[in-house]
Order: sequence, then structure tokens, then C-alpha cells
Amino acid sequence: MQCEDFAVRMQVVFEEEENSIILMSDEAHFHLNGTVNKQNCCYWSKDNLHNIHQRPLHSDHVTVWCAVAPFGIIGPYFFEENGVTVTVNSARYIEMITNFLRPELHRRRINCANVWFQQDGATAHTANESLTIVLNTFPRAPHFPFSET
Repeated sequence: MQCEDFAVRMQVVFEEEENSIILMSDEAHFHLNGTVNKQNCCYWSKDNLHNIHQRPLHSDHVTVWCAVAPFGIIGPYFFEENGVTVTVNSARYIEMITNFLRPELHRRRINCANVWFQQDGATAHTANESLTIVLNTFPRAPHFPFSET
């Protein structure tokens, strides 16, 4: 019910405020050996309902972030240091927002005050330091009434 309420409220926002933009973002791991991250996919099969996709525990992969909005795609941004894939943590997420996302929005002449920035609840996104940067970059986000309380 909470998701439905949120969707209805956001629809009203976008109908009433022509300048509002939603920027939906996420990152994913892409394994270089061809296996697929099962968190990003659903498998549907008539033949074998118990089909298992196996992969090595620590295969080589890249971690990529991007965002989509009505004006297009921002990214990809690769989380790596010295050409080596690294784990997304709060410091690296902040660095991506500060040194990649903000400059790209500025280059495209997107007013961040009109942007509703969507991110999931990953720890790197919800750490206090990360939320401070996100809320400073996209000031409208904290003012939206997400619940009836």
C-alpha cells in the first residue's frame, strides 16, 4: 500500500509541476565470464522450474552505475580504482555524485532543485554522509510527505 500511495503522490507532483524531473538510478555487477547477477534478473521457464545458474564465488566483474530520466541516460560510471573494480561504499558513492553526477547534470543544464532523485536502500546510499550529499544536491527530496504520519 505504501508503494501505491507514493506512486499516486508522485503522479500528482509531476502533473502539477511541469519542471519536475525524476532521475532513477542504480548500480549492477556485470561478470566478465558471462554469468548473470541473479539479483538483477528473473528466470521464467516452462521446462525446468528448478533451473539453477551457478557462478564462481569471486569471478572478475565490473560494477556500473547509471541513471535514466526523461532527458536521457547519465552514465555509465564504473566503480574502479587504477582499472580495478572496487566495492561501492559511502565514500565512493559520494565521490561519484560529487565528481560525476553533479557535473553531468550541470553540463546538461539540469536544475537539481527540480530533480527527484531515486536510489535504493543500499548501505552506501543511506549512510549519513551519503544522504547529506544527496539532500544537498537534490534539495526537494526531504520535503515530500512520504507517509501520513
